[in-house]
Amino acid sequence: MVKQVLLKDGECFAGRPNMHTFSFLAEGKSLTFSVNYGEGWKLHKKIASNALRTFCKAEAKSSACSCLLEEHVTEEASELVKVFVELTSKDGSFNPRSAITCAVANVVCALCFGKRYDHGDEEFLRIVKTNDDLLKASSAANPADFIPCFRYLPLSIINAPREFYQALNRFIALQVQDHLTTYDKDHIRDITDALINTCHNKYAATKTATLNDNEIISTVSDLFGAGFETVSTCLYWSFLYLIRYPDIQAKIQEEIGRNIGLKSPRFEDRKILPYTEAFINEIFRHASFMPFTIPHWKTCIFINMYQVNHDETIWDTPSLFRPERFLNEKRELNKNLVEKVLIFGMGIRKCLGEDVARNEIFIFITTVLQQLKLKKCPGAELDLTPMYGLTMKPKPYQLQAELHSIGSLSS
Repeated sequence: MVKQVLLKDGECFAGRPNMHTFSFLAEGKSLTFSVNYGEGWKLHKKIASNALRTFCKAEAKSSACSCLLEEHVTEEASELVKVFVELTSKDGSFNPRSAITCAVANVVCALCFGKRYDHGDEEFLRIVKTNDDLLKASSAANPADFIPCFRYLPLSIINAPREFYQALNRFIALQVQDHLTTYDKDHIRDITDALINTCHNKYAATKTATLNDNEIISTVSDLFGAGFETVSTCLYWSFLYLIRYPDIQAKIQEEIGRNIGLKSPRFEDRKILPYTEAFINEIFRHASFMPFTIPHWKTCIFINMYQVNHDETIWDTPSLFRPERFLNEKRELNKNLVEKVLIFGMGIRKCLGEDVARNEIFIFITTVLQQLKLKKCPGAELDLTPMYGLTMKPKPYQLQAELHSIGSLSS
């Protein structure tokens, strides 16, 4: 039924509902939540997709990395290891959420704006807090999304998203305006420059309709938001499951030690670490971060992604967390089963950043587990029940990070 809706009848279900909560994102011009679907939207997506693909494959400054994206992610993953060790040394145990969010946000900032921030930088922490506040404001169903007259009532639950979206919009607009001023076609620094270059050159030369400066800002907002929340939520879930199931953590570390040893993980290593890939896909299937919403004429349809990813006709004992389900008899990744995990959507509205997210999550998990053993606090009870909202997040938890030698595991 889902394939029928998203693939065969994709054009009929390609719009989005006019929801009050998201009307402030990118001042209503968001690619992700745009109400209007048509030729302008298709061009918008094409330009965004080309800019993302082109820049992520740009040559890295370091010869050790295959591309600029890999370089940025590797740097932040190594920094995350240091932060985990420091927090354990200082406090004994810690909630990893803030450290994860900062690391992921830095990858997004590096890709979109060509800069990274220290985890203690005040401007950077304001960005992270704005995003957290935004998610909290969107964590409950906003009555104005479904009862339009409520939009005019002076209630905090109705008006809170506006303040947070406007703060995020201002930050991104300032970054983009700075890029528009300092843009050099012979020196593309980041995705924002790539978007400007595409719009001001290729499409302008052919006199084809393109994006204006405000739409460039909205596109960067989409890429910024998409690269932020899904990856950080996935990693937050991943570390919870790794300390809940230490035997699974040990299997991943054994695979890392056996196949890549002490070598810094790379995107290409996904091919030789099938169990690690299976674990990531089981996280996707089990957590099912977001519902999927589409309108059809005047009917708003929600695709229950959690239900799809727990369908007993597809998954054997779906309630169990079992990465092995994604491996075949030869212990290779079953790609046909991976394609059945509905997490990035499918069809016309499929997430642009799926490949980026998968590569990024892989590097973070393998880098952390290559150097650290993650443990739960003695006597702690870990609750795997999600908190529902714009995304399904795990409840707060504490962990400990202990340095270890991957070489000893491989032997």
